[in-house]
Amino acid sequence: MSSDDFPVPDPIDHHGPARVIALCNQKGGVGKTTTTVNVGAALAEYGRKVLIVDFDPQGATSVALGISARDSDRTIYDALMSRGPTLAEIIVPSKVERLDVAPANIDLSAAEVQLVGEVARESALARILRGVTDDYDVVLIDCQPSLGLLTVNALTAAHGVVIPLETEYFALRGVALLVETISKVADRLNPKLTIDGILATMYDQRTLHAREVLDRVHEAFGNQVFDTVIHRTVKFPDATVAAEPIITFAPTHSGAEAYRRLARELVARGAAA
Repeated sequence: MSSDDFPVPDPIDHHGPARVIALCNQKGGVGKTTTTVNVGAALAEYGRKVLIVDFDPQGATSVALGISARDSDRTIYDALMSRGPTLAEIIVPSKVERLDVAPANIDLSAAEVQLVGEVARESALARILRGVTDDYDVVLIDCQPSLGLLTVNALTAAHGVVIPLETEYFALRGVALLVETISKVADRLNPKLTIDGILATMYDQRTLHAREVLDRVHEAFGNQVFDTVIHRTVKFPDATVAAEPIITFAPTHSGAEAYRRLARELVARGAAA
């Protein structure tokens, strides 16, 4: 397909209620945070009001958007554990217009243990998100690289899942376990949950290995695989160091265009407003 197959989304005249998308893969280093930040920025560029929920104790999404949450006592953890601020009170604007962030820091790692004894522990995130979803068109949850209780919370709160998948053999092996977990959450906790798509990332078409893995992903998952492919480029880490999305850091770069295309594809698939 060419990019023309995914038209620029029509403008919208009101915001909300948001569709909630969890970006999830238990393997680290697959481009999950890069995808969250940049597809969020691209959707915002197309006039959507977007909230990114940093749900990884490493706080990489917050850092990538220039938000320092390391010493803050107003993070997603505090809202999640009902320690004073509501989710609306901890949300901060990013430098990108229409793109807000619920930041995280290492405190969030304690939530996994503390939630175990809570009633409806899998629904804690869904509960606090209810207060803000009417204000946004899309909520993107950047999950931690594990299949623990935080990730189950994200899946319970979400309408859809995007799975960023590095085009590397060992990354492919873990997807079956993730898909099984998503299926269990849909069966037991969240019947509305669907897989919006699998996104091939860090693709290097010069290598036979990457081309073979991409072929296997298409064989295994068919039209669940996004047509858009994210190629490997040094511009992504450069943008992270600059603490901004590639969409604004290098707006004409092929990586920025790829994430704009992914945003259009999400809208075309009905996975985003």
